[in-house]
Amino acid sequence: MKAVITTLIVSIFVTAAALLAYDRLVVKPGQVIGIVDIADVYRSKEAEFAALLTASKSDEDRQRAYAQAQSFGERLDRALREMPAECRCMVVVKSAVAGSWSNAVDLTAALKAKVGAKS
Repeated sequence: MKAVITTLIVSIFVTAAALLAYDRLVVKPGQVIGIVDIADVYRSKEAEFAALLTASKSDEDRQRAYAQAQSFGERLDRALREMPAECRCMVVVKSAVAGSWSNAVDLTAALKAKVGAKS
């Protein structure tokens, strides 16, 4: 009888530990949502590029500004692909989120830092 009770207690403990590990390692990380405000990032970089183009005096300066804009697009694409792995969360655009989400994390500042946009 004592062996049965011991086996039962060990089984309950192992099951509880497995369920806790599953909850912490699989379920909870899947519920976190990272939110990025792409429009804000674009606005800040757009202002920088407009200032560069306005201040440019030659075609070479304009070409350099266009090259920087193209480089920004590539950096933004790369940063958006890397963010889910870094935060271990699903990343969505802010305009796609309706209401508030308790597990949402605003990653806009991190995205701006990755692409070199000013706040």
